[in-house]
Amino acid sequence: MLKFLTTTPLLVAYCFTPIFAKTLDSILDDMVEENTKPAIEQIQPTTEEVKKKATTKYTCPACTPNEKIVLEFFQDYGITDKYALATLMGNIKQESMFVPNICEGGARVPYHHCHSGGYGLIQWTTLGRYRGLGNHARSIGGNPSTLQTQLSYLVTEREWKRAEWKFKTPGKPIGFYMNGAYTWLGWGIHGARTHYSNQYVHRLTPAG
Repeated sequence: MLKFLTTTPLLVAYCFTPIFAKTLDSILDDMVEENTKPAIEQIQPTTEEVKKKATTKYTCPACTPNEKIVLEFFQDYGITDKYALATLMGNIKQESMFVPNICEGGARVPYHHCHSGGYGLIQWTTLGRYRGLGNHARSIGGNPSTLQTQLSYLVTEREWKRAEWKFKTPGKPIGFYMNGAYTWLGWGIHGARTHYSNQYVHRLTPAG
């Protein structure tokens, strides 16, 4: 018994001073309150912040006409975060330089004349995704070689659907959105995607 008392002084103190010791439930309640209160405060944006995020729209004055169309399309689709938009733009630039009728290797050809490699804005490469573009174009009476048809097809693909929630989550860094881009595109070579994305962060400016 003596050995037990000397090796566990905290237990002895707790046992013999009940007036000054807190109950276990009280200690746990204090810990919960301390750890959760700051978190609750952090995740509550002000009404002004929510309104600003919802109404801010971005333009790219120095961009090409195709870049501007793509930027407008994604914003109309509900992607509002500047860094998410910049990441989408950076990835499309890496894939196709915003040329919708580009076949892998650089040739500018109609959809049916690209016989190997990727094609279009995001270089649709696998047979299923490539044929999906053609099928989508027929279903809407569009041209698979055009920007508008490719944009409308892009957001119907299951690969996009798996990543869409990330692009629609505001307030994250480029790395977060780049992970979403990989889920969407599944690229083999990263290339200059991050570099381009960072460039667009500076090129995109609030409209108005």
